[in-house]
Amino acid sequence: MKLLKDKLFVKSLAYDAIGMVTVAIPLIGPFLDLVWAPYAAKKMGDMYPGKKGKVASVLVFLEEILPGTDIIPTFTLMYFYTFVWKKNRHSQPRTIEVESY
Repeated sequence: MKLLKDKLFVKSLAYDAIGMVTVAIPLIGPFLDLVWAPYAAKKMGDMYPGKKGKVASVLVFLEEILPGTDIIPTFTLMYFYTFVWKKNRHSQPRTIEVESY
């Protein structure tokens, strides 16, 4: 699957998984979010520079810091918004290839 070879997509999945793991750790999980939220916001800004990266950084910070919202895959949604869903007239369209089994 070509999509899994894209490093940015794999990073997005990994960061979302880390953010979701804190929900599964009783008592300590909410405190881990206090550390993870600013780190995730910094990483989002690094992965997506410019205005959309700044907006996404704020969104991922809020998503990680607010209770009950850790299950939202913000990094992966941002990847799909940037490379799959958003129509940009200046860039070439990306094709997602799916292999059948």
